[in-house]
Amino acid sequence: QLQLVESGGGLVQPGGSLRLSCGVSGGTLDYYDIGWFRQAPGAEREGVSCISRSDGKTYYADSAKGRFTISRDNAKNTVYLQMNSLEPEDTAVYYCYARNINAYVYWGKGTLVTVSS
Repeated sequence: QLQLVESGGGLVQPGGSLRLSCGVSGGTLDYYDIGWFRQAPGAEREGVSCISRSDGKTYYADSAKGRFTISRDNAKNTVYLQMNSLEPEDTAVYYCYARNINAYVYWGKGTLVTVSS
């Protein structure tokens, strides 16, 4: 059973940066598409970024382009989301996910990011 644990959330001022981490256990990261969703208070969960298992291509939501960078370290079985120029609108719980070849999705429990002065 694959397990994902997010870390790195917290309170940051507008314009600041955070790096989220997602540690994966119970499986090898190479075999999964992996990425991040977020859910703001009162809003639906939305995709932020992901990395393709097959070719390593990265994808970003329009709101994340130019500010966020996703990366993976297969040796550490960890995925990162570097978030720069954070805005209050980025306040949300950020969830890491991994999708296997059968399209089954595993989720972490989330880490809260609050952007506020």
